[in-house]
Amino acid sequence: MIQIHQGIDIVDVRKFKKISLRNKQFISDIFTQKEQEYCLSRKDPYVHFAGRFAAKEACMKALGWGLSITGIDNMLLEIEISQEPSGQPLLFLSGWALKIGRKKRIHQYTVSISHAGHTAIAMVILVGTEGKKP
Repeated sequence: MIQIHQGIDIVDVRKFKKISLRNKQFISDIFTQKEQEYCLSRKDPYVHFAGRFAAKEACMKALGWGLSITGIDNMLLEIEISQEPSGQPLLFLSGWALKIGRKKRIHQYTVSISHAGHTAIAMVILVGTEGKKP
């Protein structure tokens, strides 16, 4: 039987930018080098950083984890948002995030990110199969 795991998150871009400018390590603590390069190449990088942050949080929710749980120190870096040449976002897991996904037998990841005004929103859907690992 198929199992659907869903997460959604919304981020205030102005607040995200303010926190990022106050804490110089904030961006490098959350985003991979590849994500940083992409966002910094855009006209307004903070809109793209906020969208990717929302996607990472949505993914953690879909995996059944939250930012307040201990033991997730680098999990945000283990969830990477990339994109197709068309701009369609792609979700990649590694490390602990991938291990959780495998444990849940997740075999398909989808992510959608949108921006409007000072808000970024993302939704992640993970598709897995029910039952114990073979």
